[in-house]
Order: sequence, then C-alpha cells, then structure tokens
Amino acid sequence: MDEEKLNLSLRRFLKQVGINSQRIVETEIRKQFAEKKFSSPKSFEISVELNSSELGVKEKIHGKIEV
Repeated sequence: MDEEKLNLSLRRFLKQVGINSQRIVETEIRKQFAEKKFSSPKSFEISVELNSSELGVKEKIHGKIEV
C-alpha cells in the first residue's frame, strides 16, 4: 500500500466533502434566514453519514452549527 497516495487521496476526498457540505449548509441557512423562518442566534443539529460498501463502513457523524 502506498501511504502517501492513500493520504493524498483521502485528503482530496475530505476537502471535497468539506467544501460541498459547507456550501450546501450555508446556502440553506441564508435562504431560510432571508425567508424569516428563524432569527439569529440559532443552532442546528446536523449529521453526515459516511458509507463505503466495499470497506463495510457505515458511520454517522453528529454535530451542531451555531448561527
């Protein structure tokens, strides 16, 4: 196994996940805030599911986002 290749590939994937997730969440928060569905300050429970059938991985990661 090429450790460097694994590390770079995993970092690339996580960067893509992070950037896309941030864009999606920020867009929805701004939209709902503009539509007066909530007012600041507020917090949101959020989770992400990590799946790989090839690796047998199915994990949920939970967190909170504060506005």
